[in-house]
Amino acid sequence: MCGIAGELRLDQHPSDLSAVARITHHLAPRGPDACGFHSQGPLALGHRRLKIMDLDEASGQPMIDPALGLAMVFNGAIYNYPELRAELEQLGYAFFSGGDTEVLLKGYHAWGEALLPKLNGMFAFAIWERDRQRLFLARDRLGVKPLYLSRTGERLRFASSLPALLQGGDIDTTLNPIALNHYLSFHAVVPAPHTLLHGIEKLPPATWMRIDADGRTEQQTWWQLDYGPRAEERDFVLGDWRDRVLDSLRDAVSIRQRAAVDVGVLLSGGVDSSLLVALLREAGVEQLSTFSIGFADAGGERGDEFMYSDLIAKQYHTRHHQLRIHEAEILEQLPAAFRAMSEPMVSHDCIAFYLLSREVAKHCKVVQSGQGADELFAGYHWYPQVDGAADPLDAYLRAFRDRDFAEYAETVRPAWVSRDFSTELVKAHFAQPGAEAAVDKALRLDSTVMLVDDPVKRVDNMTMAWGLEARTPFLDYRVAELSARIPARFKLPDGGKYVLKEAARQVLPAQVIDRPKGYFPVPGLKHLQGATLDWVRELLLDPSQDRGLFEPQMLDRLLSDPHGQLTPLRGSKLWQLAALNLWLSEHNL
Repeated sequence: MCGIAGELRLDQHPSDLSAVARITHHLAPRGPDACGFHSQGPLALGHRRLKIMDLDEASGQPMIDPALGLAMVFNGAIYNYPELRAELEQLGYAFFSGGDTEVLLKGYHAWGEALLPKLNGMFAFAIWERDRQRLFLARDRLGVKPLYLSRTGERLRFASSLPALLQGGDIDTTLNPIALNHYLSFHAVVPAPHTLLHGIEKLPPATWMRIDADGRTEQQTWWQLDYGPRAEERDFVLGDWRDRVLDSLRDAVSIRQRAAVDVGVLLSGGVDSSLLVALLREAGVEQLSTFSIGFADAGGERGDEFMYSDLIAKQYHTRHHQLRIHEAEILEQLPAAFRAMSEPMVSHDCIAFYLLSREVAKHCKVVQSGQGADELFAGYHWYPQVDGAADPLDAYLRAFRDRDFAEYAETVRPAWVSRDFSTELVKAHFAQPGAEAAVDKALRLDSTVMLVDDPVKRVDNMTMAWGLEARTPFLDYRVAELSARIPARFKLPDGGKYVLKEAARQVLPAQVIDRPKGYFPVPGLKHLQGATLDWVRELLLDPSQDRGLFEPQMLDRLLSDPHGQLTPLRGSKLWQLAALNLWLSEHNL
C-alpha cells in the first residue's frame, strides 16, 4: 500500500518535478517507509512506500526497467502475484525483486491491458512506456484503491488523494453542481468521474486510461458485474450456494494473508467481521489481534457493541483491544479526520475508523475488514422494498435517497439548482443490461457505485491516514461475481444476507448471526446535542464559512429541530451540511 503521483505534459514541455514533489510529500502518511521520484522528458512520477509485500530496496518505486522501456508507480496489493510471476518466468522474464510491483511491470509488457483480468487484488497504478511516449493508468474492479486526475490543455496529473493533488496548484477549485446534488442525495456519495471540484476527477473503478504525450486519450471499462446464475447453476438449492460462498470466502481470506505477519481484524461483532476472525483462525493464524471501538450513548442509542465483539474475541482467543472514545475527543479529532478525507464523508463511523486505525497501527501494519457484504449479499432494508415494488426506481429512491429534488432545491441556493441529477443517475444504472431483476439492479448500483464511494473509500482514507493497509476479503472479485450469480430469493430472507448467514453458521455461534443488525455507531454525531450541536451551529452560521451554498431558511429549520430532521436512512441532514463546510474549510477551499 502506498501513495502515487505523477504528471504528463501535453505541450512538449518538460514535466514539473517540483509540483509532483509537493503532491507526493502530501501522501507521506500513506507511505511512511520510503519516498522516490523519476523524471524523464514530459513525465514525472512520485511514490510514497509502505513496505508490506517485499521489504527489500529492490522493490522500491518508482520502478524502472530500462531493458523493457517501462517505469511505474503502484498503490495496492496483488495477492496472486506468485502465480503470475511463475507464468511470466515461463515466458522468459527474469526478475530482480521479490514483490508484486515487478510482476505488474513485466505483466504489462507481456500482456498489455489484458493483464488486468488476471489480477486478484486492489490496485491503482501508472506505467510509462518510454518508446511509445504514452502513459497507462488503471484501477481495480471495485475501486478499493483511489486514483484522482487533474487535466488541463497543458498537462495531466494524478494522485492517490484529492488533497494531495491540490498541492500541485493550477486547479479549478470551484464547486461542481452535479457533484453537490449527488452529495446531498446519496449521503455524500459522488460517483466517478465527478468530485466536488470542477478541476479534479477520479478514474472510475474497473477502468483503464491510455494517454499519449500529445494528449490523445483512450479509456475503457475492463470488468463489469453481471447478475444471474450460469446455466449449470440454475437448479442450485440453498445448500449449494451456501457451500460455494463459504469456500469462496475461505480462499479470499487465505490469499489476503500473503506477506502479512502481524494480522489484525476490525471487529464490530457483526456477522461479517466475526466471520473473518473465524476463517483466519481456521486458516491457522495463531497470533490474531482484534480491535473494537465504542462511543458514549446518545439519544437513547447505545454507542458500543462490545458484548458481541467480546464474545468473538473470547471464543477465538484473539488478542483483543477495546477503544472507547468520549465526545470531547470526537470534537478534538474531527478536523484531523476530515483532513484525511479525499472527499467529504458523512457516515458516522468515519471518525470511528480514523481513531480505530490510529490504535491498530500501533500493533500491526495489515488489517482485514468486512466491507462489502451488505451490498453484495443484500443486507440492507431497502432491497425487499425494491424487489416487490410496482415501480422499482421510485422504491429505491424513496428508501435510499436523502432528500428528493424538491427538498434539494429548498436546501441549496438557486444558483446550485439545475437538473435532478440523482434521479437521472439511478435511472441510467437501472436501464443498463446485465441485471434483469429489479433487486439485482439495486444491488449492482450499490455494489459498483455506492459501495465504492462510501464504505470502501472510508476504509481506504481512514486506515491510510495512519499507514495501515486494510484488506477486504468480501471485495475479492471471485466473491463479488459469485454473489451476483446467486438469485435474490437466497439473499433476502431473514432480514437479508440469508445465504451468507447460513454459510457463517458453519463456523460461528448462533448468537452472533441472529443478533440485531448493527454497525460502528457514533450516536453523538447522529443525535446532535450538547457541545457537538453548539459546534455544528457555529460551523454553519459563522459568516466566514458562508460559501453561498445553503438556504438560510433551511439552516434555521434544521437547527431548530436537529433530532427530527433525519434522512430515510436515519442520517442527520444537519450533519451533512456541517460536514461539507468542515471539509471545505480544512482543505482551504
